[in-house]
Amino acid sequence: MAQGIYKVTEEFEQELAKYTGAKYAITVDNASNALFLAMKYEKVEGKTITIPNRTYPSVPCEIIHAGAKVKFEKVKGKSIKGAYQLKPTNIYDSALRFTADMYIPGSHMCLSFTGPYKTFKLSKGGCILTDNYDAYLWFKRARYSGRRECSYHDDNFDMLGWNFYMMPELAARGLLLMGQFYHNDVKTHQEDIEMPYPDLSKFKVYAQ
Repeated sequence: MAQGIYKVTEEFEQELAKYTGAKYAITVDNASNALFLAMKYEKVEGKTITIPNRTYPSVPCEIIHAGAKVKFEKVKGKSIKGAYQLKPTNIYDSALRFTADMYIPGSHMCLSFTGPYKTFKLSKGGCILTDNYDAYLWFKRARYSGRRECSYHDDNFDMLGWNFYMMPELAARGLLLMGQFYHNDVKTHQEDIEMPYPDLSKFKVYAQ
């Protein structure tokens, strides 16, 4: 059980898991870093990851930073909607989806709370949804420089990680905002977001 400044983050994560139907939710500072952590956990180094040619530009960046190669799959039209799979992994870019009971069993779904067009408008932040307990434990430490939820004076520092954690003040705001997604204790939101994006397959920078 989390204590002190970590408790509000845990409470927000529990509410996110309850709403989305996931077993676990792990908050991070943005969805791009959520994708990166999911790919590091799944050890995508040296693999080829297929994504839509129209998506947010940070997605191919994170694939490359995680040690994989990008392959673009052409989509109809100039926009994408909802969640899509980073094929052939079990990772989903869910930046455009925040709906009741959205969780896909066996996956790592990466959500975004950043920007004015998102359903959950937290100004900044993201999270990973998973039902894998080992992944849950790894994500919690990996986002926090490999640390456990204790003072760094008390940690034994046996894991390398990244500084990707969500600030407790933001988690507290998120906890307050969760109420807007219920009406008389019933989950209410079921609509995906659709966003136009440029055709990223045209840019040589992603052909690593």
